[in-house]
Amino acid sequence: MEKLGVELRGLGAGMCELAVAFDETLTQQHGFFHAGVAATLADNAAGYAGYSVMPEGSTVLTTEFKINLLAPARGEMMRARAVVIKPGRTLVIVRSEVYCSAGGEETHVATALVTTMCLLDKSDMLKSNSERATT
Repeated sequence: MEKLGVELRGLGAGMCELAVAFDETLTQQHGFFHAGVAATLADNAAGYAGYSVMPEGSTVLTTEFKINLLAPARGEMMRARAVVIKPGRTLVIVRSEVYCSAGGEETHVATALVTTMCLLDKSDMLKSNSERATT
């Protein structure tokens, strides 16, 4: 997420908002944000939203998602707002809405339905490159 320049804009119980500024390196052949960027933003926002309702000491994993691309993703900024729609003990279902803003106008560009899984008593395996090199 750091490599893409994604910013955390909001986080609360059952919700998360992420945003990324336009960068030519994130586009496809027509100059729109690439659908992969929209999917990544939607998935990560959903993961944080789902994680926010999980018990302490757990971690999150996406097990499935479906995304509908609704309009070309063009503009200065893309944002995803995710909201938990069904919290469960093991599976948490989350909806992510993705918007692009251009010239003060906002366009709904994608909707995703994401299933996240609560992994109890599992630590995140995230390690920096330097930590991986020494392990």
